[in-house]
Amino acid sequence: MKLIAEYNEQNIECIVEAKEDGTKNHFIEGVFMQSEAKNRNGRIYPKAIMEGAVDKYVTEQVSQNRAVGELNHPEGPTVNLDKVSHKITELSWKGNDVVGKAQVLDTPMGNIVKGLLEGGVQLGVSTRGMGSLEEKNGIMFVKDDFVLNTVDIVQDPSAPTAFVNGIMEGVEWVWNNGIIEPQVIEQMETEIKKAPRADLYEAQTREFKNFLSLMKTKL
Repeated sequence: MKLIAEYNEQNIECIVEAKEDGTKNHFIEGVFMQSEAKNRNGRIYPKAIMEGAVDKYVTEQVSQNRAVGELNHPEGPTVNLDKVSHKITELSWKGNDVVGKAQVLDTPMGNIVKGLLEGGVQLGVSTRGMGSLEEKNGIMFVKDDFVLNTVDIVQDPSAPTAFVNGIMEGVEWVWNNGIIEPQVIEQMETEIKKAPRADLYEAQTREFKNFLSLMKTKL
């Protein structure tokens, strides 16, 4: 299965609700997902497949108050609780679109989102899921093993595209005793990203040599 990130180009509205104690609740609302249409990444989500994934997510996550997302995409399918910014409270169908609503939380990342919204910054949402792809007539279709992991808040539409066109989407994620683990290439990329700036070249060189050694063992 591969990590699949999809930026939604529909406008997301900010809703501010005053509470009795004078504080405010911030929400974002709009189209979170779309089916049956070729998206900017050249993929189509058949409605029946997206319905199954959304229904499962609503049952297991939204209805249990567990449907949380992050500010910007992390580098894997797992939701990092220390980076959570919002809780998805509603997901419903309107034609081929999935309309959603999310409450911005009083977390460090959530407070950043509130500051951006109050400053007039236009934010967007991007889904994060796992699944397989099948090509038909030059178009990639998402297959029926698709699992919706969460909906993240993003600002730059180009960021998800970078994930889609870069190494992350090429990485296979496998189940190992119930834990999703990245394969070797992603582990190498992670090691490079963890390296301090002063040691970056050394880390790049080391991992490149490791990659070459790995290739030799496969020949």
